[in-house]
Amino acid sequence: MHYIHDIYAAKASTKQAVISFEFFPPKTDEGVRNLLDKHIPALCEANPDYCSVTYGAGGSTRDKTLAIVDSIQRQHGLTALAHLTCTNHTRFEVRSVLDKIRALGCKNILALRGDPPGGGEFHNTPGGFEFASELVKFIREEDGFSVGVAGFPEGHIANKIGKHDDWKHLQEKVDAGADFVLTQLFFDNADFYEFRDYVAGKLGVRVPLVPGIVSILSATQITKFTQLCGAKIPAPLQEKLEALGDDDEASAEFGIEYATRQCEDLLRAGVPGLHFYTLNKSRSTVQVLKNLGLA
Repeated sequence: MHYIHDIYAAKASTKQAVISFEFFPPKTDEGVRNLLDKHIPALCEANPDYCSVTYGAGGSTRDKTLAIVDSIQRQHGLTALAHLTCTNHTRFEVRSVLDKIRALGCKNILALRGDPPGGGEFHNTPGGFEFASELVKFIREEDGFSVGVAGFPEGHIANKIGKHDDWKHLQEKVDAGADFVLTQLFFDNADFYEFRDYVAGKLGVRVPLVPGIVSILSATQITKFTQLCGAKIPAPLQEKLEALGDDDEASAEFGIEYATRQCEDLLRAGVPGLHFYTLNKSRSTVQVLKNLGLA
């Protein structure tokens, strides 16, 4: 398995974009089977460079996360990125999780502050970490991992000061040792370009800043999703989704078209990669990559 910082470096040397997918551990056994037996194999046919697996609020899906990471690497021979959060974890517990990840042959961690189970405000666990930057530093001291972090082109939903303040916290995470940044999803590329120009230009961040992309599956689903993560839906996009209403098939087709155009523009702007939030489905993401000539 590869270190993800090496993947970005190798692709940059040949001016190619790194393609990555993200999954979340399903709640049911049937969902896990569908993901492992149907959607991951279909997505792997698109030849991604790596896949990431989320950790769940408060580490609630830890065992499933590690099982899916193991499956991605062992059954498909594909580099995996395991998410790890500060929430509900002491330093001792984090070290124990890192040992388990290392035992699976996984070399890559996405270090996040994380969300508390059931929502609400984040409170650091006694003996644990308050900020993602502290977790990044701790993982670096453990050695043996490539570490990624999250970036928020529109600012983190919990940061009431504003996006520029949030972006300074990203710089702290990179200074602590992060190798690359995966951004929250967004629908207006201007938000990403403003983020990139500020973080790279004014703050001097030199690691890959990778845009996060989602292909809309339904109007209802994406509305709920964006409300949770704080991403905005631009007015023209919102009007189109309202016009499509409950026609999920038409929404999915439009989502493929919109994501394709969005990715084409980002690739022309020289982004180091595209990170797709697959929502545990394969069809739309694969079709976007086919449209781009990248599958």
